[in-house]
Amino acid sequence: MPKRPADLTGLLDGLDPGATRAQRHLWLVNLLAWVRAGMGSGDDPAGAVARLRLMLDAVQARPEWQARWQAWWQLFKDTVDPAPLLADFGFAPRTGFMSALGERVRRKLLPVTPDTDDLITLFDLLLPDPRDAIWLKALDGETLDRIQHLLFEAPSDDVWGPGVLMDALTYSVGQVSAAGFSSEIRSRMSHNVSQAHPFHSRPFHALPGQFEAFKAAVKACGARDPLALANAQALRDQLDACRHAAYTVYAHLEENGISVGIVFRLSQLRERMVRIRQLLDCLQSDHPAQAAARLLAQLAQVGQDKRSIRALIASSTHMTAAKVAERGAESGEHYITRNAAEYRHMLGTAAGGGAVLAFTTWAKFGIYGLGLSAFWGGLAFGMNYAVSFVIVMLLHWTVATKQPAVTAPAMAARLKDMSAPHALDNFIDEVAHLLRSQIAAIIGNLGLVIPGVLLICAALKLGGFETMVDIEHAHHVLHDQSLLGPTALYAAFTGVLLFASSIIAGWVENWFVLYQLESAIAWNPRSTRLLGMERARRWSKWLRANVSGLAASISLGLMLGLVPAFTGFFGLGLEVRHVTLSTGQMAAAAYTLGLGVLATPEFWWAVAGIAVIGPLNLVVSFFLAFRLALAAHSVPPVERRHIRQAFWQRVRQAPASFLFPPREPPTGAPGPPPP
Repeated sequence: MPKRPADLTGLLDGLDPGATRAQRHLWLVNLLAWVRAGMGSGDDPAGAVARLRLMLDAVQARPEWQARWQAWWQLFKDTVDPAPLLADFGFAPRTGFMSALGERVRRKLLPVTPDTDDLITLFDLLLPDPRDAIWLKALDGETLDRIQHLLFEAPSDDVWGPGVLMDALTYSVGQVSAAGFSSEIRSRMSHNVSQAHPFHSRPFHALPGQFEAFKAAVKACGARDPLALANAQALRDQLDACRHAAYTVYAHLEENGISVGIVFRLSQLRERMVRIRQLLDCLQSDHPAQAAARLLAQLAQVGQDKRSIRALIASSTHMTAAKVAERGAESGEHYITRNAAEYRHMLGTAAGGGAVLAFTTWAKFGIYGLGLSAFWGGLAFGMNYAVSFVIVMLLHWTVATKQPAVTAPAMAARLKDMSAPHALDNFIDEVAHLLRSQIAAIIGNLGLVIPGVLLICAALKLGGFETMVDIEHAHHVLHDQSLLGPTALYAAFTGVLLFASSIIAGWVENWFVLYQLESAIAWNPRSTRLLGMERARRWSKWLRANVSGLAASISLGLMLGLVPAFTGFFGLGLEVRHVTLSTGQMAAAAYTLGLGVLATPEFWWAVAGIAVIGPLNLVVSFFLAFRLALAAHSVPPVERRHIRQAFWQRVRQAPASFLFPPREPPTGAPGPPPP
């Protein structure tokens, strides 16, 4: 027999059935840690399996230790019930998404005690390593048989103990039935599910009765009797019918708005159905010890997954992200120009937006003069921006930096089927169209905000009023925009806020649809009594068409004003740099300082800062929105790499295509095919 490690003897001698509950459980924790240590720092399970066999050799050679182990194990079974572990481990104790998130945060931050009779809590201490599932799956039949013979009772239908698996199945089936009967799921479930899966027209109603028939067969004949096997198959068929019925809820959510809470409940329901199948396989397996090891390995993997906050958020918000991306794609199509006529139209609408933001700049300096405190000043700035953005939206004009966050989902939506002929080339064409659109929007905004601010300043002077900004403040404005300062950082941070406003817009529109507010405004007696029937219907349609734009405009304006105030309160000192607003402020400062400012380095460093602010605003917001849309459309990494390669190839071969619109074909000549 190979030589035992020095600490194995200590572990075996340390087994004491008379110890306290915490000490007994800690002994098992240390034993499993010793087995796991056989894997070293890698993922090869051979070392852990070898250590387990070594321990079995030692047990076989020491009958007195085996007797102490049997006493320890009997006490463990008497004080700890495995059924809740088998039925509930990995599931949220409550059905809400926020409660599941809070539970995971608590488990990450707070330690757990071994002095417990809750096997779910203890399981986190026993198998805390991601590699535990690997070595458990690697246990062969011979080793498992030795474990069964030396450490536990003689083989039986249920290696967990009398009735444990049936108890776990009872708990699991009850939870599935309760989820299927919950109002959030039941009200959104299709009533025509029987046409697609004709096992039963009301599958959740029949599930408890089917399970009771299975229980009766097991009690009367045993788990592996032909009658029990037939009833188990009928139970699996009933679960399939329930699964098909639950899947119809997703179609309802896609059409009527996504709820993170409902998506989370559906995910839990699906996983519980999988757990029931695993328990049935374990109960009716011809090799119970191997089935038990597989189930333990699965639970160990679930233990790792349930600790991940990121995985919970990703799985529960994927449909929301997809819906936000989809709604953004609908809006973003309006901001992509594909020919010279659309390019000129974009210049015109952007010029209108620049004219409005010239007055926004004037109002901002007026708010400065009020000397408000940080919060109230930030709120006033935010309301000024929000009102201006809403006016631009209502006039169907354009603010350049608001485009990328909504055009990115429109771009990513074209990646749903990259297998189509020329799909990649068409996508790069769309990228070129988008970049030209952004350039046109920036040129239009800046082309009118500068003369607009200068005209307002001249009008104020002619009217005998003070200019927008005094000399001292004018120098301060140029210093703030200078490329030598943190302008680039602030511009990138503003890009994050632009992206955040698009997320808020998509979420608000989804919320508007989810709660059927269009129909409520059109038909609710209170709104029709207040507005009148016809006006209520017009307002409901208008809000449905514009709720996303209103949410984006208002949220962006408030964030541009309030976020610097909040970050200043916490000492972070983050500010915003919006290319059009910053250009307007610089124009006002230049007017105050006169033509002589054109000869100063201070002015040209500020111009250089403006040249950096615009691209960073656009690139950061577009990048974040595009990444979200790629994830929502499940674009694989391989295709992402192909997209990058094709993009840089187009940059090398035809860089002008990203700057200028294609020349229009002569009259009567066929144009290029649509992308």
